[in-house]
Amino acid sequence: MDSSSSSREGSRAPVCGLCFCHVGAEDTKKNEFKPHQRKYWKIPAEGSSAFVSSMEDVLEVYHRPYDELYPVIAMDESNKQLVREVKDPIPCAPGKTLRVDDEYIRNGVADIFMAVEPLTGIRYVNITETRKRVDWANFIKNILDEKYPDAKKVVLIMDNLNTHGIASFYETFPPDEAYRLAQRLEIHHTPKHGSWLNVAEVELSVLVSQCLDRRIPDIETMRSEVSAWQNDRNNRSAKINWQFTTADARVKLRRLYPSF
Repeated sequence: MDSSSSSREGSRAPVCGLCFCHVGAEDTKKNEFKPHQRKYWKIPAEGSSAFVSSMEDVLEVYHRPYDELYPVIAMDESNKQLVREVKDPIPCAPGKTLRVDDEYIRNGVADIFMAVEPLTGIRYVNITETRKRVDWANFIKNILDEKYPDAKKVVLIMDNLNTHGIASFYETFPPDEAYRLAQRLEIHHTPKHGSWLNVAEVELSVLVSQCLDRRIPDIETMRSEVSAWQNDRNNRSAKINWQFTTADARVKLRRLYPSF
C-alpha cells in the first residue's frame, strides 16, 4: 500500500504487524508512513515448536517453589561504553541544572555479567573488560563455589549465546575441574528471539536506569558504582515477581504454537 492509498483509507484503524498496537485514524493522518524510520524487535517465528518448547520449559522453572539446595538463578550480560569528560561539568546551582559539555572521549567498553535469584532478591554483578568464554566461566565458577557452595545444583536460566555453555568451562579449566562445575549446573536456555523470558534482563534494565544512565569514565569507577548499587538492592531484598505462566502463554501467544 503506498502513502496515497493510505490517506484515502485513513478511516480504518490499521494494526501493526510486528506488535500488539493499534493506530487510530487521527494518528494515521498526523504521522503518515515514514519508511526511513524503523524499530527493531525480537520477533519469534509463528508456529515454532522450538520456541514454545523452550518457553514453556523456562516458565515451569520460574514457578518452582523455593529450594535452597536447588536455587533458581537467571544470568544475562550487557555492556557499556566508557566515556571521559573533556571539560569538568559545571555544578548545579539554584535555578540551574548540572551542565555537561557535549564533547567527550571514548575510553573503551566494559562488559556486565548479571546473575539474579528472583525468589530471594539477591543479585551478583561482575564488570569485566571482555565478554569471552573465560569471563563467563569464571563468573559462573564464582557463583557456584563462593555464593552457593552448599547447593546440590544451581538451576541456571540464560540466553543461548555461544559463550554461555559447558564448553566454556573446558576452554578455561582442566577437564576434571570443568566436569565438576558442569555437574553442579542444571541449565535452561531461553528460546531464540525470546530473551524477554530472562528475568536477569529485567534486572539489567534496573541497573542501567538507576546506576549507569550517565557518563562513566573508567572501569574502576564503574565497578565501584555497580558494587554500591548491588549492595543496596541486596540489602532491600528487591525480588522479581514473575507472574506470566504457561497457561497465559497458550492463550496470549497461541499464534506461536504449531497448528493442528
